[in-house]
Amino acid sequence: MNKLVAATLSTASLAVLMLVGCATGPSAPAGGSADGSGGNSLRTASTSLGDIVVNGKGMSVYVYDRDTANSGTSACTGSCASQWPAVKATTTAPTVTGVTGTIGTINAVGGGKQVTINGLPIYTYVGDAAAGDLTGQGFGGIWWVVAPTGKEITQMATKGSGY
Repeated sequence: MNKLVAATLSTASLAVLMLVGCATGPSAPAGGSADGSGGNSLRTASTSLGDIVVNGKGMSVYVYDRDTANSGTSACTGSCASQWPAVKATTTAPTVTGVTGTIGTINAVGGGKQVTINGLPIYTYVGDAAAGDLTGQGFGGIWWVVAPTGKEITQMATKGSGY
């Protein structure tokens, strides 16, 4: 009986890690660089969720519910950071087209500058294979695409939706 309880607890712990979105998922970035930079710029794109922020390569940009606005740090570290690459910039003023939220930067995990919108660090998702993909939307109930105003969009995308 104790082996069954231990196995159940182990399985439950693994499920929690998967929901967090930091322990499992695709292992290689798709459609962009490993740092999520996408050419050091941000713009908007029209999707089934409305207009959202994308990086310079058209990859959807996400915010993480565990981050705190204006804290100057990212809560996504370790394996989380490999699944959700920081959108990085080489300057403190990345090129922006159509984004009305306040753009800034913080020191990124692993070095460099991570872009923020309204004080929240932004990321791409390695599970998004091409521009227009929204596979990270609602992941674990804590990852959300971003409207041009910087507000997270919490509605769920329909299967096969994108640009």
